[in-house]
Amino acid sequence: MIQFKLEGEFIPLIQLLKASGLVGSGGDAQTVVEDGLVKANGEVEFRKRYKVRVGDIITFGENKIEVI
Repeated sequence: MIQFKLEGEFIPLIQLLKASGLVGSGGDAQTVVEDGLVKANGEVEFRKRYKVRVGDIITFGENKIEVI
């Protein structure tokens, strides 16, 4: 599991995927979210600008990101 330290109140989902290195670009991040390949707290998340906050668990494939 990847632990991502949040610096502000939230980070948009596509930026988190990019910052954590799970996708190569913002375009790739948008595509995987639109295709329903990303889950936020166990639920499929289609909103690219979903506000990820401390305590959220983001899942993409076999990868999990814990936001701390």
